[in-house]
Amino acid sequence: MPGSTDRPESPWGPVVVGPRGGRLRDRRGRGRRGVQALPGPLSPRGIPARETREDVFARIVTRIVAALGPAFRAESDAVEVVVEDAPRLPPEWDDAVPSSVVTTDGHVTRVVLFRLPITQHARDAEHLEDVTWRVLLDQLAAIWHVAPDDLDPR
Repeated sequence: MPGSTDRPESPWGPVVVGPRGGRLRDRRGRGRRGVQALPGPLSPRGIPARETREDVFARIVTRIVAALGPAFRAESDAVEVVVEDAPRLPPEWDDAVPSSVVTTDGHVTRVVLFRLPITQHARDAEHLEDVTWRVLLDQLAAIWHVAPDDLDPR
């Protein structure tokens, strides 16, 4: 071979061997995929890789309970607010799926909010917050024997 080099020759010129330079291509506009899209040492620490639906709903409930803080302090009954995905219903259940239930365990009353039935009632994120407000206010009003409008700080 005239002009022997370490690189193989082709009819179109020298063959490039090794990794390609530049950015990886995003051929179909769906964003980065694979290993380069995963969180790693170069990912920003303040931004979560992805916020789950459970995290979004828990953040909404936490914000509502914080806004209802004065009502919780004014009432003598101890009430806990708990979030679960869905109620466990028997196979022969024919009624509508409940959005929430109230349970009593000794001296503690729990309001259990079911995430999936509540999110299915909501049209979008703003409506999800309104539905969650309504469900929680209705349950707390029944526990404390007051009108839901009297509890609503909005």
